[in-house]
Amino acid sequence: MTRPDGLPSGEDKARTVQAMFDRIAPRYDRLNRIMTLGMDAGWRRKSVASLRLRRGATVVDIACGTGDFCRELQSQGMEPVGFDVSFGMLSMASTSAPLVQGDGLRLPLGDASADGLTCGFALRNVVDLKALFEESARVLKPGAGAAYLETAQPDNAVLKVGHRVYFHKVVPALGGWLSDKEAYRYLPRSTAYLPPRAALLALLTEAGFADVKVRFFGLGAVQLLTGTKIG
Repeated sequence: MTRPDGLPSGEDKARTVQAMFDRIAPRYDRLNRIMTLGMDAGWRRKSVASLRLRRGATVVDIACGTGDFCRELQSQGMEPVGFDVSFGMLSMASTSAPLVQGDGLRLPLGDASADGLTCGFALRNVVDLKALFEESARVLKPGAGAAYLETAQPDNAVLKVGHRVYFHKVVPALGGWLSDKEAYRYLPRSTAYLPPRAALLALLTEAGFADVKVRFFGLGAVQLLTGTKIG
């Protein structure tokens, strides 16, 4: 099924996303470092710090990809387990954390079994955000935190123009040159899947999270959504 804006939806979206990440996995990390000017490592570090977890805490990493978040969690003394639908991404992972090919909408975990949860740049890639947040709340212990890192659009008019040029022109050109042209044209367009900021926060609240907040990095080009499981 295709949306009016030409983007796939439903199961078509799920298949498209999985196949795309399988294709771009070999060069994904290298391109991330280039396109974010290396700032992505700091964003993940701040995301993990926002959870305020003790050493040894069990943390679920949804859409773990090649294990960036897992490595950061391990460096801070935590015990992550990563889940991703793309076997290609998992096969390129460089982490000693256990990794599972699985969908973040249907985690093979018990209720209230995790001390924290992370998710990096994947909200726009899931089929159902409401279901994702509800599943996140299900596996978290009462009082546990979740941190979702995702792209955003700056509010400042000047920064917004610069961001649009970089994200929708430079990124596809660079990605096409170094990796996969079709995939890196799709990734900037996929931001259209994200609902407005207020709606995102409302979805988290409705899923069972309290103290829901958003912080911005990279001059407003990246957002960090956080919340605490009610219970």
